[in-house]
Amino acid sequence: MPAIAIIGAQWGDEGKGKATDLLGSRVDHVVKFNGGNNAGHTVVIDMPDGTSEKYALHLLPSGILSPNCTPVIGNGVVVDVEVLFQELDALSARGVDVSKLKISANAHVIPSYNKAVDKVTERFLGSRRLGTTGRGIGPTYADKMNRIGIRVQDLFDESILRKKVEGALDLKGQVLTKIYNRRAPAVDEIVEELLAYVERLAPMVCDTGLFLNQRLDDGDIVLLEAGQATLLDVDHGTYPFVTSSSCTAAGACTGSGIPPMRLDQVVGIVKAYTTRVGEGPFPTELFDDHGAHLSKVGAEFGVTTGRARRCGWYDAVIARYAARVNGVTDFVLTKLDVLTGFDQVPVCVAYDVGGVRHDEMPVNQSDFHHAVPIYEYLPGWWEDISECRTFEELPANARAYVEAVEAMSGARISVVGVGPSRAATIVRHELV
Repeated sequence: MPAIAIIGAQWGDEGKGKATDLLGSRVDHVVKFNGGNNAGHTVVIDMPDGTSEKYALHLLPSGILSPNCTPVIGNGVVVDVEVLFQELDALSARGVDVSKLKISANAHVIPSYNKAVDKVTERFLGSRRLGTTGRGIGPTYADKMNRIGIRVQDLFDESILRKKVEGALDLKGQVLTKIYNRRAPAVDEIVEELLAYVERLAPMVCDTGLFLNQRLDDGDIVLLEAGQATLLDVDHGTYPFVTSSSCTAAGACTGSGIPPMRLDQVVGIVKAYTTRVGEGPFPTELFDDHGAHLSKVGAEFGVTTGRARRCGWYDAVIARYAARVNGVTDFVLTKLDVLTGFDQVPVCVAYDVGGVRHDEMPVNQSDFHHAVPIYEYLPGWWEDISECRTFEELPANARAYVEAVEAMSGARISVVGVGPSRAATIVRHELV
C-alpha cells in the first residue's frame, strides 16, 4: 500500500492535527517525520456522553489518540526526552494507551545545553531575532549537520555518549561562557541527565525505517504527519524566518526512511484565512478590527508557546506555491466557520511589488517582504455553519467561497472544517 503525507500549506497552525485525527481511524501507522516540540497540534474528540475531550500534542504524532493506530517518531525528528515522557504520562493519566509508540534509533536528542544556547542566542539577536521557541530545536539540527549531534541510539552506549557530549561541550561550553557569560554544564551532568531515561526509552526504540517499509509491504496504510509547514521549510520557506527542518512532502521521505515512489497522496492543510507565529514577512497580515476578530474567534494562540498568532486573509499565491512544491493532491480547508459574519471576505490572488504584478511567489526575499496583496472580494455569510455536515448544507456564499478558493489554489478541496471538534467536518472527497 502507498503512504500518505499531511503537509501544512501556510506558516503552520493550519489544523494538521485534526486532519491527521480524521484519518487516524482509517490508517495503520502515523509518523511524525520532522521538527520537535516546537509546534503543537490540538485535537478535540467528541465523547459518547456528548462531552468533548481536548488534547494538545507537541512532540507526539496525533495518531497516538487513535486506538488502532501505531504512532511513530521518525529519524527526522529531534527529541526532547524529558518532554516526551511528560506528554506520555499526561496522556496515560487520561486513559490513552501509549504503549505502541515507536521511536527511531537515528532520531537526534535535544540536550539541555542546546536549549540554553537557543534562548541566549535569540536574546542576543535583539531586533534581528528569528522568533524561535527557545526549545533547542535549531541548535540540535545544527549539531546534526555539523556531525556533533547525539542520537537516540547513543544513549544505550555510555562510552559513546560521553565522548559525544565531551566533543559538543568543547564548543558549546566556550560559547556559553565566553560569549554569553552563562554557566556551561559539566559533561557528567549531561550524561547523567540523558542516561536517566534509558530504561524507559529502550522498549520504544527500533529501526523505524525498516518497520514502516515492512508494514507497507504487508498492505498497511502509513500516514506521514509534518510539523510546521511549507512556508517554514528550511529550503522552501521564507528564509531565514523558518524552522530548521524539512516540512515538505520530500522531507516526509527523508525524515521517515520511506522512498518517494511509495508516497501516493499529499494532503495540504490550509486555513480559510492565514496566520503566522514569530517574525518574518506576511503580505496579508491585518492590523485592524478584522485581524482582531479572526484572532479572537479563531482562538489564535500557539498550542506550544501560547504566543498570539498574526492573522490575515487567505493567500492563494501561497497555496499555489505549496501545491507545487509538495505535489498536493488534496487540500483540507479548516476553520471556515471563523469567517462567518463578514459582509465581504477578501482573498489575495496576486502581489504588487513596485508596480509589477506577481501571480506566483516572488523569487527573492526582498520582493516578498515588500509584496502588497491584490485582493478579490467574495460575498460573506452570516449563518452559523458549525452544524453543517454536507457541502450542500452550507450557505450559498460559503459554498461559493470554497469553490473560488479551490479554483485559485492548485488542487481540489476535499475536506472542509466548520468547527474545532472531530465531527465538525464536511467531506467532499474521501481522502483514503
